[in-house]
Amino acid sequence: MRVTDIVKKRMLFSFEVFTPKTPAGEEKMFREGGVLDKLTELQPDFISCTYGAGGQRAGNNLEVLKHIALGGRTIPVAHYTCIGNTREGIKAELETYLENGVDHILALRGDMPYGMKDTGGDFHYATELVKYIRTTFGDQFTISVAGSPEGHIASRSLEADIAFLKAKQDNGADYVTTQLCYDMEQFERWFDAIRKAGVTLPVVVGVMPVLDIGATINMALSRNGCALPRELARIISRHWIFPNVYAPNEDEAEIRRKKDAFTEEGMAYTLRQIDKYRALGVNGIHLYALNKYEAVTRLVKESGLIYP
Repeated sequence: MRVTDIVKKRMLFSFEVFTPKTPAGEEKMFREGGVLDKLTELQPDFISCTYGAGGQRAGNNLEVLKHIALGGRTIPVAHYTCIGNTREGIKAELETYLENGVDHILALRGDMPYGMKDTGGDFHYATELVKYIRTTFGDQFTISVAGSPEGHIASRSLEADIAFLKAKQDNGADYVTTQLCYDMEQFERWFDAIRKAGVTLPVVVGVMPVLDIGATINMALSRNGCALPRELARIISRHWIFPNVYAPNEDEAEIRRKKDAFTEEGMAYTLRQIDKYRALGVNGIHLYALNKYEAVTRLVKESGLIYP
């Protein structure tokens, strides 16, 4: 079964995890009853795995992907970037993925490591990577590509970004997985704009659960350059920890109270996002699990993505 087969029949839901960075993280991820076991119990249609910030650890997600593939419980999707990767290296690593039952790829340019001016590899854009995978491997891989509802942080304009998305489609992409977006009005405008531009690919929406003030601000501003809409900004303001959330000096009990209250309002905000996406007719909801399972379990159940 491929993701493209599933979206022809119904809306899907899925998770994203990242490669563990420590022995403790590995134990938490792989142990019996650990993160991957808990997530697969929810019967997602696929689980994708990144391989580290900066994109220079290609293939390091293979152990996670092999575990996901065990027993055919769900589809493993490998993140793969242009950063530091040559044509020969890409071919060898993708052949290894295939040998281990991984035939779904999220093809990305990747985030530039600090101080780098280009990708340091043979390809500079995801459009090139998509074309190379499709030309080299034919239909052996199902290829997803990133869509940025507010435009990629490095793009000169939203229109240019949409044109690149259309090029990814023309070069052989199979479906779109969107980047983080908290602004539902902007998402709706983008969704309409890509269809008018001729992008017909299925769209699976990446959803970052709103659980922690610091993480929410960090993901929006330091990684993605995306807006914090007024509704979300007000939730943050109501539970602000002084003097700031990164170096708080309030009473510990008050800090915990504010954090817990923010998490509850943030969960409600995320549920409203999911409701809106489903009403717009997207093809799937892709939840960033952050190598945890409690919050996303609650989200998929309360949203009706699965039934308790």
